[in-house]
Amino acid sequence: MRIIGFNFNKINIEKFSDKIEKLKINTSINVSEIKEMKLDAFKTKEQFIGVKFTYHIDYEPKIAKIELVGNIVFGGEPKITKDILKQWEDKKISEEIKITLFNVILRKSNLRALQLEEELNLPLHVSLPSLRKQENKEN
Repeated sequence: MRIIGFNFNKINIEKFSDKIEKLKINTSINVSEIKEMKLDAFKTKEQFIGVKFTYHIDYEPKIAKIELVGNIVFGGEPKITKDILKQWEDKKISEEIKITLFNVILRKSNLRALQLEEELNLPLHVSLPSLRKQENKEN
């Protein structure tokens, strides 16, 4: 499967409080739709599927929330895309496809969320690498 397109349809961030006490950050991904897509611009044997998703980051207790809603278009072998669509009839996704799909969502959405968190002066929902002074081992 290869990614043909990715876009956000909705970006919502709300900050309810400046007090950051007992902070707990929860994230979730929800896939709400998987459907076959016809893309006339591509003259290949690939079939295309569209995936609609929502990525939530909740800062508890009632500090802030981020909601990113978007679409991804994948292209792949007809056999693979038909299997995905067949499984989706029961609202299921195979583990292999779910991992690929969620990694794409996380990579794109986390970058946007970090930018939004910086703009609203919220704690980052993921840890970024940082340098520390090495302790003197002679003592």
